[in-house]
Amino acid sequence: MKNKDNTQKTKQYYIYLPNTKQRIPVTKEIYLEYYRPIWRQFKRARAHGQCSCPGHWWWKCEGDCVTCKYQNAGDKLSLEYEKEILGDIHPDPESDVESIVTDKIIFEQLLKRLDEILPEARRIGELRLAGIPDRDIADIIGIPRSTFRSRLKKAEAQLKKEYGDIF
Repeated sequence: MKNKDNTQKTKQYYIYLPNTKQRIPVTKEIYLEYYRPIWRQFKRARAHGQCSCPGHWWWKCEGDCVTCKYQNAGDKLSLEYEKEILGDIHPDPESDVESIVTDKIIFEQLLKRLDEILPEARRIGELRLAGIPDRDIADIIGIPRSTFRSRLKKAEAQLKKEYGDIF
């Protein structure tokens, strides 16, 4: 028969120190007191998609997601920290200065032409952005709804003819 003392192995507990990359042996009580808050933070961050740390490296987790290299934005975006995360910045390959200036000039010409064709166009746009239906917009401008719709269609057709590639 085997002796119970020989079959029961005592478990050794360690605390990992990342700055020295060493594992320090500690008692179970100290181990649990040290790692419970870290486990709580680790599980919460993983549940919200804020941590991409491989699960088998949980013992390397320090519980400080702000400085962790495995940090993700997750489902909660915060303006509290200004740290850039990989994948946050995507440079636009077509964003040269010349095309931006050209687009701005064309947009200004388009708005100027729209003001010539339909002087109340800006007011109509503001009212539509406010969620007001066309019937009420026609009443606010002081014209019948059918006239309002025909003017919009005429202005749209004219702008499509002049700015077909943009409009």
